[in-house]
Amino acid sequence: MSLKATILILGLVWSFQAALGIRFVIDREECFSHKAEYEGDTLHVSFVVIKSDSQWHFNEDGVDLVIHGPTGEQVHDFREQISAKHDFVVQKKGVYRFCFTNKSPYHETIDFDVQLGHFAYYDQHAKDEHFTPLMEQISKLEEALYNIQFEQHWLEAQTDRQAIVNENMSKRAVHKALFESFALIGASVLQVYLLRRLFERKLGMSRV
Repeated sequence: MSLKATILILGLVWSFQAALGIRFVIDREECFSHKAEYEGDTLHVSFVVIKSDSQWHFNEDGVDLVIHGPTGEQVHDFREQISAKHDFVVQKKGVYRFCFTNKSPYHETIDFDVQLGHFAYYDQHAKDEHFTPLMEQISKLEEALYNIQFEQHWLEAQTDRQAIVNENMSKRAVHKALFESFALIGASVLQVYLLRRLFERKLGMSRV
């Protein structure tokens, strides 16, 4: 392999997506920033509401996410979503802000992931006709690796959320069963007591 091709491939490897992955607890509002260095890059965003600080609350109302561009313009917004995935092409380079709003009275735990896809040609003047198919294959490989990573992270977050919801529902079912059992026992005791009083009253009246 020529030195030119080696340098080109190394440059492409170093240009893989810059990523931000975080799991955080939100009370009312939290904002995060991510810088896009080049126009035309693809910004991938995903989030999943994992759990609430109350085991009786299942976050069905979701949270809001608003994405702002470098000049403050609104790029996209999600309203009352439990989970979402979105990608868009960067029109202006600069800092993009991602602001979450929690309208519920509970603290929510959110899994948030941002990944920036940038494909750079470090040798723009390469004339070798063999570079074109090589670049295409590397681009396809990069996209395939990103999709696998993104989907794995998305599925892990969804699995975590479902496990917590199932655990909370199981606890709720157990508590409900215990409550119903105690209520049934109480009703039975009350019924026995009332029947005894009734028989005692009838027995007293028959003696008279």
